[in-house]
Amino acid sequence: MKPNSVFVLVLALVVVWLASESVYIVKETERAVKLRFGEIVEPDIAPGLHFKIPFVNTVRKFEARLITLDSRPQAFLTLEAKRLIVDSFIKWRVKDVERYYTATSGDENRANSLLASRIETNLRNQFGERTLNQVVSGEREELMEQVNRQLSVVAERELGIEIVDIRIKRIDLPTEVSTSVYDRMRSERLRLARELRARGLELAEGIRADADRQRTVITANAFSTSEILRGEGDAEAAAIYSSAFSQDPEFYSFIRSIGAYRESFSGQGDVLVLEPTSEFFRYMRSSGVQ
Repeated sequence: MKPNSVFVLVLALVVVWLASESVYIVKETERAVKLRFGEIVEPDIAPGLHFKIPFVNTVRKFEARLITLDSRPQAFLTLEAKRLIVDSFIKWRVKDVERYYTATSGDENRANSLLASRIETNLRNQFGERTLNQVVSGEREELMEQVNRQLSVVAERELGIEIVDIRIKRIDLPTEVSTSVYDRMRSERLRLARELRARGLELAEGIRADADRQRTVITANAFSTSEILRGEGDAEAAAIYSSAFSQDPEFYSFIRSIGAYRESFSGQGDVLVLEPTSEFFRYMRSSGVQ
């Protein structure tokens, strides 16, 4: 290969390399700044195809989407000096690219570290102004709103970062305190269970006694009603018998006598001896029976 050809090939490669180094692309999910010997000359480059001067300009790109910082659990003291273990997270994104690069040199880990220290300070202050009950339930939403509002101002002014959301994932008591609280809660629940059980037994006895009383009253009323009905039936039966007997007293007297005889002499070996002048023969003769 001739020297001229080699020179042309090398020159072509250099030109291609310089061309590739002069072109860069910023994606929709990125933010970027252009530097000239380390000094920012274009703070917020729009997405698309752009050009730069090789060896003079450099481009730094950053994530434009939401970034989640999951802070490690921290110990905070409440107003009554009770220690709590708080686990929180924060969602943020780059808003002011120039200020973000100046404060963090474009290092996401450094930005997370600075944010973590600031959120820790804010949470410590807010927890120190509230009681345990307020932190856990009463004013938890208000606490997070204040932390979000205060930290958003500081983060945007100092770091060029927009705070989208700050949340507390979990609030725990220290292990030794959790054990004592659990034991106290268990004792309280057992005491309440005993009270409810005793109250239930007392109520059950009252219900049982009332049921027994009602049963006695119902039985007495039923017996009284049955006796009244029986008396009325007996009276009506007596009236019917009296009316029937009054139609032929002698006949029914005879029938009663026959019934009495039947009851008295129901056995096979019983013998009835009557005098010819007895009422039986007299009634038979008066009835025309021979």
